[in-house]
This record gives sequence, C-alpha cells and structure tokens, in this order.
Amino acid sequence: MITFEDIFAQLSKYNSQADGELLIRAAEFSARSHPDQTTDNGRNCQQHALEVAAILVRLKVDETTLVVGILHNSLQSGKITKEELIDGFGREVCDLIEVGNKISAIPYRQSSQQQVESFRKMFVAMARDLRVILVYLAVRLSDMRNIGCRTEQDQIFYSRETLEIYAPLANRLGISWLKGELEDLSLQVLEPEKYAELTQRITAHKEERREYVATVREQICTLLAESKISGEVTGRFKHFYSVYRKMERTGVGLDQIYDLTAFRVLVDSVRECYEVLGLIHANWKPVPGRFKDYIAMPKTNMYQSLHTTVIGPFGERIEVQIRTRQMHRIAEEGVAAHWKYKEGGPVAVTGRDDQRFNWLRQVLEWQRDVSTDWNASDTSIIDLFPEEVYVFTPNGDVKELPHGSCSIDFAYAIHTGVGQQCVGARINGKLSPLKTVLKNGDIVEVLTSAHQTPSKDWLSFVKTSKARNKIRHWVKSEQREKSIEIGRELLEKELRKHSYSMKRAMALDSFEFAVNELGFKTADDVFATVGYGKLSAGQVVSHVLPREELKKQAGKPGPLGKVLAKLGRRKPQSAILIGGIDNVMVRFANCCNPLPGEPVTGFITRGRGLAVHAENCSQVLASDPERRVDVEWDMQRKTTRPVKIQVFSSDQKGMLVGISGAIADADANIFSASVHSRGDLKGTNLFEIDVENLEHLNRVIRAIKKVKGVNRVERIRN
Repeated sequence: MITFEDIFAQLSKYNSQADGELLIRAAEFSARSHPDQTTDNGRNCQQHALEVAAILVRLKVDETTLVVGILHNSLQSGKITKEELIDGFGREVCDLIEVGNKISAIPYRQSSQQQVESFRKMFVAMARDLRVILVYLAVRLSDMRNIGCRTEQDQIFYSRETLEIYAPLANRLGISWLKGELEDLSLQVLEPEKYAELTQRITAHKEERREYVATVREQICTLLAESKISGEVTGRFKHFYSVYRKMERTGVGLDQIYDLTAFRVLVDSVRECYEVLGLIHANWKPVPGRFKDYIAMPKTNMYQSLHTTVIGPFGERIEVQIRTRQMHRIAEEGVAAHWKYKEGGPVAVTGRDDQRFNWLRQVLEWQRDVSTDWNASDTSIIDLFPEEVYVFTPNGDVKELPHGSCSIDFAYAIHTGVGQQCVGARINGKLSPLKTVLKNGDIVEVLTSAHQTPSKDWLSFVKTSKARNKIRHWVKSEQREKSIEIGRELLEKELRKHSYSMKRAMALDSFEFAVNELGFKTADDVFATVGYGKLSAGQVVSHVLPREELKKQAGKPGPLGKVLAKLGRRKPQSAILIGGIDNVMVRFANCCNPLPGEPVTGFITRGRGLAVHAENCSQVLASDPERRVDVEWDMQRKTTRPVKIQVFSSDQKGMLVGISGAIADADANIFSASVHSRGDLKGTNLFEIDVENLEHLNRVIRAIKKVKGVNRVERIRN
C-alpha cells in the first residue's frame, strides 16, 4: 500500500524544497471531498489519489501538478465547492482540475466517428496545459492497474480507449515506461488468452533467459572495461504487447521472435555512444537494416538513442540500445525531464535545451485560438502533433490538415465545389487572406461566390494534395479552352490564304480523315495542339485541303519564303539542314543551346537569320507558330558545339585533376573551368567543354560520375 511518506520521500530526492504541508492539506481536502471513501466502482479514493501522486512523482513533476493529481476528482463528488478549492489551493489548481474534468467528460465512441472523436480528445488535451495531460495519464494508469474493480464491459471499453488514445499520447510525450505498461495492461483485458499464452511461455523460460541476460551483460561490461569506458549495462525482456504486435505484424509464432531480450548501455558522452556501438558491431555481427541513429536524428518527442540488433552469443538476436544518461532520463520521463520548478527557481538552460523549451512553448499559441476561461503556465506546453493541424467548421466538425495549410486547403477538404468557388474566409470570426496559415483550434468559415474560379497562384501556397490536384485540373482545363480558341483562329487564318473558311473546311471528308491521321480523336484536340504550339496550322491544312488547292499557292512565295530566300544566299554556318538546303545562315539559341542529336526546330528572327532551338524549348513553344520552320541536323558534317556542365563534388585534394582527366579521357576539350568551395566540405565546378553531339556529352558525363567524390553532374542550358 502506498503511503504519503513514500511519496514525499521520492519527491524530496529531486525537489529538496518541496512543501510537505501543502501536500498533506491536499490529501486531507481529498478525503473531505469523498467522505464515503469509495468511488463508483468500489475503489478506495484515498489510495487512488496516492497512487496517482506516486506515478506523477516518478515523472518528477512540480508540486502544483502533484496537488492537481491528488485533487483531480474532488469537484466531481459535489461535496466541496469551486470557491473552497480556490481558497485552499489557488485559482491555478482549480482551473487545471476543471480542464481535466472537461477532458474526461468527452465521450469515447467506438463507431464510424471513432477516429474523429479520438482526434478531438487528443486535441483538447494538447490545446491546454501539459500538466493536465500528465495528471490524466497517471489517473488512467492507476485505473488500469485496478481494472478488475470494473464490470467486464467497462474493462473492455477502458482498455480499448487506453490502447487507442492514452498509450499513443504517452508515446508522443516520450514516456516509454508508461506507454509500455498501459499497452500490457490493455492487452491483458482485450486478448486474455493470447496474453496468458505469452506470459506462460515467456515465464517458463524465465530462469534460462535470466542466465542468458547475465551472460551477455557480463560480456558487454568486459568490452567496456577493456576500452576504459565507464558505463552501466542492463538487460530486460520486451513488453508483452510489443512481442504480441510483432507476432501479429509478421505472422510468426513466439518461437520465431528472436529479439525478445534488449540490452541498454548508458555512458557519459555522445562520443562514447558511438565507441560502444563500434565495440558491439566488432564483436557480434549486426543484422542488416536493424540499425537506427536517433542521436543524429532525434524523434519528435526528443527521444535520442542508438538502436542496433546483432547476432549475440549462442546465435540469438539481441537488441542493444546505447545512450547517454541524460538521453535515458528524457526517454524515461519524456517532456517532464525538462521541468522548471517554481519553488526551486529557474533552472539554467543553454544551447540545445533552449530549443527544447521553445518547442515546449509552441502549444501556448493554441490557447489564443480556442475560447477558454483559464490561463496555462508557459513552462508546460508541448506540440504533440507538429505535422498536423486540427481546425473546426462553424458546426464544430474537426478537419485534419497538413501543417502549413491555408483556408483554400480547408475549403477543398469540405467539398471540391466549395474550394472552386472560395473567395475568402473568416478565421475565428475575422476576415483573413486566403493564404493565411491555419493554426490548431481555428474556427474557419469559407466564403464562396458563384462567379469565382480557382487561380493558378493558389498552387504556390496550398499544401494538401487534393487542393493541388483539383486546382491543376481546373487550370489545365481552362488553358485547354484558351488553346482551342487560339488554335481555331490560327487555322482560320491559314485557310483564308487558300480561300477557305473553317466551316467549309470542316465539311470536307478529308477533315475527319486528317484528324485521325494526325493522331487525334476530335477537332478540338487538333485546335488545342495548334494553340499550344505543338503543331503548325500549315501542317493541319496540308492534310485537310485537296492537293490541287495547295498547288495553287505553291508558286506564290509568302513572307517566310522571302526571308528564306534571302537567308539562302548567305554562307553556310553549321550542320543544319532546312528543307534539304544547307546554305542558310543559322545561329544557335542561348536559351537551350541544342546539341547535334537532339530534336530541334527553327525560328525565323527579324534580321538575325534562323535561330535553332531544342524542340522542347519553352521560349520557342511560346513563340509565333507562323515563324517556325522544320530543321534537322546534317549528321554527315563533322562539327563541335560548346556546352556547360556543373559538377557537384566533395572538397578534397586531387578532385579537379580527376575530373579534368575524365573529360580528357572522353576526348573532350575544356574551354574554361571555374572551381568554388562552399565551406561545407562540398565543391561546385563549372566547365565549358567542346563536344561533337549529345551522345558524346553523355559519354563525358558518365566518365565524370566515375570519379571518386563526384556526387552529381548537370548540364547547364544557358
């Protein structure tokens, strides 16, 4: 049985200035609020309050949190008033207890609304003081330890709720021991037969496993001593629920679960953590894919440790966790490991701890977005779900969105039609720009208009895939309509040169044949392609009109023909053929810098000859289709073209020599080179080289990539 003396003794170990009289008064007040000394399910109220306090002391909470834990159900009995509670312990304690009562009153439903209700429950807890969450985790653990006092139906209900809400919440807070115990207690109720089988089979080999743990522990201690590392080594069996989950997930029996035993090594520094990891891997073969470095990349709940699984003595798999003592404290106590005690004065924190305390304070911002009648301490706040944001509709429905979402994401989450016609939003009753980032607890009312349509600019700030896909689809449809209109106009213009109207041309049998021959299904597809600039109006007309009609115009040189005639008298400049003629002055566009072997197209410029672009160059696709001409490379003529490449590599000795040698070995000449060190042991190298064609360039790039230390090679188009 837990006594007050036990609790106070544990409290004094981490808070020597604790006020014992305050806790005694709280215990007496709790007794006065429950004169019958029993709860609805027959439990002793005083023992329950002390058990909750004992759990909180293990979390090393402050005195205020302990008082709240002892008095958490004092108002529910109706034997004392709110005013009496305030007079005895202050408004802060009373407010925390009232918030906790609101949380516990939220109904848990095992229905289609279960997930929403779970999110609501977690959200309400997160949007308040962290100490309330710790108290009700302790209350739930106490209830689960004494679950036998409840009816069978209540046991199942409480266990499922514990497994789906409270255990994950403890995990988010980083309190691993509390999470593990809640899961094991829930499994005992929900799967009694499987739990009994696990306990029986694991316990049957308990003595044998204990000897094995002692043997491995001794071997690890010897390794540490030989390397003069001061460390603490412990071994333990995995939680029953963890074993059960692995069996369910992998579909194997207990005999095939090889890592039932886990060892923990605590050392003094991060450097020693990695030294111990090296010793473990040097003596026992590591299992591939079973190493995790949570020191370099901590979990979101601040958990840090090295995890590895190795083939230990006698061929058994064992898991080894390596961490510093400070990391272990955080792993065991979670956010409570960073507590500030009012009575003891502020604890000095620097560096990484400053970041942690800033993280704890983030949830304080949520209070401003939810109407409440209480104030929370800014030293006990933590963002439990940093990757999600929970916002409400005016009717109280909760919508889960990615962090950074805006009102447009919210509108599309309600319905596509609402998103398409969204013109504005009221956030917490105030008109706000559509790009305003939503925060947890915001109440959002979407304003719509039948005349509104999505904007391409929305793509720059929406976060959800649904909103992004719907906006892109609408923009694409809108652009298609415009392209159809432009394409129709261009075709009409081309047809007028042959004394044809669009209506007359579409009435020809050859029109439908031309649509199919060009690879399209409908006339609109043809118009859209011409409008996009992927097909010229002349090409379409040549497929539609009878040959005799085209011959009439063949002898009449148009503007393009006149320009080509002038260009044809110039001296040949490159290996480019235009309609089979190679004596046309050309230049290569700097925007795309095409190479022999790449698909190209020509563009007649004003006074500067023919510009050759890559076929997919954005500039030429946006140009006047009437001024384009089909061109091709004269592959019979040997020529070279300059091209720029950028090489991203490690900043190490001999790197430039290696890259230059690779370029030379690939028969390419270097015009210029620029080398830049970024200061992070990385370097960028810009080369201008001479290549014969696209295949030659690819050969050069492959040669450079083989140089040790080269990370990436990119071609620079301009």
